[in-house]
Amino acid sequence: MGIPLKQAVAVGKYIVEQKLRRRKRYPLVLMLEPLFRCNLECMGCGKIQHPEAILEKHLSPERCWAAAEECGAPMVSVAGGEPLIHPAIDRIAAGLVERGKFVYLCTNAILLQRKLDLFKPSAQLTLNVHLDGIAARHDASVQRAGVYRLAVDAIRAAKRRGFRVTTNSTIFVGHDPADLHRFFDDMTEIGVDGMTISPGYSYELAPVQDKFLRREQTRELFRKALAPAPRRKWRFNHSPMYLDFLKGEREYQCTPWGSPNYSVLGWQRPCYLFSEGGYARTFRELMETTQWDRYGTGRHPKCANCMTHCGYEPSAVEDSMASLGNVVRSLRSTVG
Repeated sequence: MGIPLKQAVAVGKYIVEQKLRRRKRYPLVLMLEPLFRCNLECMGCGKIQHPEAILEKHLSPERCWAAAEECGAPMVSVAGGEPLIHPAIDRIAAGLVERGKFVYLCTNAILLQRKLDLFKPSAQLTLNVHLDGIAARHDASVQRAGVYRLAVDAIRAAKRRGFRVTTNSTIFVGHDPADLHRFFDDMTEIGVDGMTISPGYSYELAPVQDKFLRREQTRELFRKALAPAPRRKWRFNHSPMYLDFLKGEREYQCTPWGSPNYSVLGWQRPCYLFSEGGYARTFRELMETTQWDRYGTGRHPKCANCMTHCGYEPSAVEDSMASLGNVVRSLRSTVG
């Protein structure tokens, strides 16, 4: 797997501490959106559809650091929007690393090569590049020709500079498992440190609405895409339990509090993917006043087909600590 041992140990220690404190709900990853502005208009994204007045806003580094401290999660995924557009993204990332966080800086990589000098390679900083499959598939997904090649060139440049680099792929209707195998092979050959894969969530404001997978479609596609390949050395940045879940081999309920979202609008209820009930002013308010039992599969219509990593990876990570066998399997996947 593509999860560093240092990170896996830190997260495991954090979970044990939460259990010793008898906390029923706790965050694992802060989904931090310092801005919504982007330089692409991807077909499955609902983030850039905010009014212009919202798109003009961005969080200061101090607010980003305060949110990370307030939340307390060991990992921070810096998303958006396109984070590299933010005028102080280097300060944001460096400050989070200084505070001991494992930072995933998500980017479409259009600006990455010219901005690499802003960052220092670190075991706690991962450049997480958006790539939705092979060139034709990705360029169609982001609705601009040539972006795949720009991203691949940026990945190669970042790896030469000593950065840890992963990919982040959203899977839609029409993805061919054979093409995904080619993509996994290509990314492995380039030398990425891990791959994140997840079915897309059907954002109501997304420009294209007929490409989102339903639950059974997700299971069928991922069973084929993740079929055993003994001669291949694919490295996924996931708990092996989450990959089992995508294939329909495990059942989980969503844990939306596992990946809380903080943006220019505040703490989003109930999760990173859709907002209902407005925004909380503080993380404590989010955790204590959100009606969590209303959300998840079988509880809310907007959750019916969701199997995304931000909701279900925390459930899988929790399960990875549920038994000695699961712990051993998780550790083997990390060091294997």
